[in-house]
Amino acid sequence: MRLRPRQSLFAERSLAALCDHGNTLSIASTGFGKTIALSAVVAKSLEGSDAKACILAHRDELTAQNRTKFGRVAPDITSSVFDAETKSWAGQATFAMVPSLSRPANLAAMPALDLLVIDEAHHAVADSYRRIIDHVRGANPACRIFGVTATPNRGDRKGLREIFDNVGDQVRLGELIASGHLVPPRTFIIDVGVQEQLRAVRKTAADYDMTEVAQIMNRAPVTDEVVRHWQEKASERPTVVFCSTVAHAENVAAAFNGAGVSAAVIHGDLDAGTRRRILAAYAAGEVRVIVNVAVLTEGWDHPPTSCVVLLRPSSYKSTMIQMVGRGLRTVDPEEHPGSVKTDCIVLDFGTSSLIHGTLEQDVDLDGKTEAGAAPTKTCPACEAEIPLAVMECPLCGEAFPRDAEEPGEGQDAIPLSGFIMSEIDLRMRSSFAWVDLFGDDAALMANGFNAWGGIFFLDGRWHAVGGAKGRAPRLLGVGERTVCLAQADDWLNEYETDESAFKSKGWLKQAATEKQLQYLPPAFRQDYGLTRYRASALMTFGFNKREIRQLVGRASPDIGRAA
Repeated sequence: MRLRPRQSLFAERSLAALCDHGNTLSIASTGFGKTIALSAVVAKSLEGSDAKACILAHRDELTAQNRTKFGRVAPDITSSVFDAETKSWAGQATFAMVPSLSRPANLAAMPALDLLVIDEAHHAVADSYRRIIDHVRGANPACRIFGVTATPNRGDRKGLREIFDNVGDQVRLGELIASGHLVPPRTFIIDVGVQEQLRAVRKTAADYDMTEVAQIMNRAPVTDEVVRHWQEKASERPTVVFCSTVAHAENVAAAFNGAGVSAAVIHGDLDAGTRRRILAAYAAGEVRVIVNVAVLTEGWDHPPTSCVVLLRPSSYKSTMIQMVGRGLRTVDPEEHPGSVKTDCIVLDFGTSSLIHGTLEQDVDLDGKTEAGAAPTKTCPACEAEIPLAVMECPLCGEAFPRDAEEPGEGQDAIPLSGFIMSEIDLRMRSSFAWVDLFGDDAALMANGFNAWGGIFFLDGRWHAVGGAKGRAPRLLGVGERTVCLAQADDWLNEYETDESAFKSKGWLKQAATEKQLQYLPPAFRQDYGLTRYRASALMTFGFNKREIRQLVGRASPDIGRAA
């Protein structure tokens, strides 16, 4: 497989920072594919040498996931696992569980390393991580330390500078929304008459006092308004709700159920089996609204989720980003048949959006939180100063169109004026040449040596379809053009290599061959500007037209529509 161009740039910048500083922290939002980029950094660091690397994670599933993806990026580099059951350093790259490796006996048996990689690096200052880092540095002071995270600012305001003294790269949320790798949020701030009370809630060391929050929010008139607004703005959407306390969550779920909307509660006091059953019911569509207390903030994703309801404030922007991020994933129609997702509605009944303004965050390795007032904009109807992120004035109800701003390359060019970003033309960034098949911008295809991808417009929606050698064509996505283009481009990246990315090949501009013309309709023989590559794309479409039509036809937006 090959990396997306932005992932390659991320890896290059991270490697340069490692070379210059011996350590670096790189930041990538949800949906970037940070494990693939992380794997490329490891592979580049090890290739052609006998150096050893260790990749840390704090959960079994992360360790297994990281090793699997590393094997796809660097199939020629050996790997091994160090956890409670398998304690092996045999591979050139070892994927290790922090709880197991941080034990003294295991650290004593650890070989000297040349590269230590810390996934979810905001945990790097925890005691267990520090024992590993200190041991690694003691064994080899020249060992490089590379960290990757989506949320660099910790809730306890503890900085990461004692581990990392620089930031190698940062991929912001807005950049991924603009490139179609996440859907945009549409945020509504709704005051049900309690905002002033919420502003006065006492802060604790970790967050706002959730007992005080519950005293304000856990009341029938407030909960009834929450359900009413949800029915008005997000009815039928798979929804995750964040509450202050278990009692609050139970009453909110009861209100939804009382209104005829299936809802369930999940919290940390439930046993693992019960939590799995509730999440499975939500994933199966048996539960429409899942109400939680600090359980689903991170480490959980159900991509069809297209509404996030905030019934609690968060004093840290990172917490708000994590909560909203549960609804921003794009949907794979093969995994979730019938689910069409074009955006995520955020209903903020707390004060998080008022406090923080946007979902973007700046990195401060010293652990300081954002200072100053949240960014605002002026409502053109009532001229009130309102949070930058909202799509509807919370005072007069004026609805705002999507911003039309000029994007550019890299995070510095992405404006932070709102959650809705304009489209980056992924075709310009893609490593593959995209052909407008019929000159109407409604059917685009790209070919590789091993696979092809295409996007097709029908019935008001775009559809992404991909095919590969030995595999039947499959539907990759349904929804917005940019999202479908990103999904088709990712399909090609999955099956192709750097050598097969045609964009810079000379024959792109060479005339079509006589053999190609034999497979095309007679009209194309009069097209003297027809190139070999365009002819190849037309032939691929012709050979797969029947399957493409069937896949697009079955993806009716009226069937199981989620958003």
